[in-house]
Amino acid sequence: MSKYMVTQLGATGIQVGNAYAAFSIAMIIAPFFIGLVADRFFAAQKVLGVLNLVGALVLYFLIQTKDPDAFFWMILLYCITYAPTLALGNSIAMQQMVSSEKEFPAIRVMGTVAWIVVTNFIGLYGFGDKVTIFQISMVMSLVLGIYAFFLPDTPPKANKNASVAAILGLDAFRLLKDRSFLIFVVSSILICIPLSFYYAWANPSLTDSGMTNVENKMSLGQASEIIFMLLIPFIYARFGVKWMLISALLAWIVRFVGFGYGDANTSEWLLYLAIILHGVCYDFFFVTGQIYTDNRAGEKVKSAAQGLIYLATYGIGMGIGSWVSGIVADTYTLADGSKDWTSIWLVPAGISFVVLILFLLFFRDKKSGSAAVPGQ
Repeated sequence: MSKYMVTQLGATGIQVGNAYAAFSIAMIIAPFFIGLVADRFFAAQKVLGVLNLVGALVLYFLIQTKDPDAFFWMILLYCITYAPTLALGNSIAMQQMVSSEKEFPAIRVMGTVAWIVVTNFIGLYGFGDKVTIFQISMVMSLVLGIYAFFLPDTPPKANKNASVAAILGLDAFRLLKDRSFLIFVVSSILICIPLSFYYAWANPSLTDSGMTNVENKMSLGQASEIIFMLLIPFIYARFGVKWMLISALLAWIVRFVGFGYGDANTSEWLLYLAIILHGVCYDFFFVTGQIYTDNRAGEKVKSAAQGLIYLATYGIGMGIGSWVSGIVADTYTLADGSKDWTSIWLVPAGISFVVLILFLLFFRDKKSGSAAVPGQ
């Protein structure tokens, strides 16, 4: 999207950052929609179908939009239709399972496989900066919208008379009284700022470095994500959550330095290293963090606690990060219109370093290595 906005719409860094922040705004709204509407009144598969059909319609109008400011409102509207589908998809799948811990990972990993397939397709045909990316999204949203109505019936289970606080999962906020969990949540918010830099600017940066077939090569990050996801149960049991999270933060620092100093002509290996480290960065922090949250929460607030983490990361953290990344990109845009990518990437590297120090000083893992891990 960033490449499309810059090359086709003439967008500034701030306009690109705002467009990426649209997803974060939608992620803040989504829990209210799921808790107050989808969980109480309508079958999940029908809500999923309607949202995707509406999303396809929004994408049709987004394709016609050529002004970057107007584009923000269109992508925000689309994200509002899309964000709730993440939780709905999980809910539909898990309610059909006997043991979600054993059955869900094999299904969830197919999302990563699909990501690899579509990025390679986009890269192979050179659609990375074309409106074609949204046309493909529109067609797939239409197909999924129709398909959703044929999924197994998943009726609402929430108590219609339950309090709004209970429905929205506000009870999970009591977990923040635990200092280590509070540090984890704050760290999760802060590390999403560098993550936003990656999502918004990795593709344009790699393109400017001289790398070819960027989308294809970036899919190596998702391939590594699959590998490290499978390793989590073993490493978690051996080293515990604290050292896994620390290793992820170290990997964040290394990858951003690699993006900053790598060059396709003289040091392309640094760029490959930065891409492949995505598996460690994402899995060892976010997936491990979800396991940590599940182990810390009591039975009554497990789902609410996961919702709290999604709100903190994809809502608050990435919202701030998208805005900051746009400002930084504009700040280091040179007179000829090119960008000083080394200076840009050193900003998220510095933020990652600050989070690492915060984590080392204040986080204590009281149950390191002793808690049950999904799949074991």
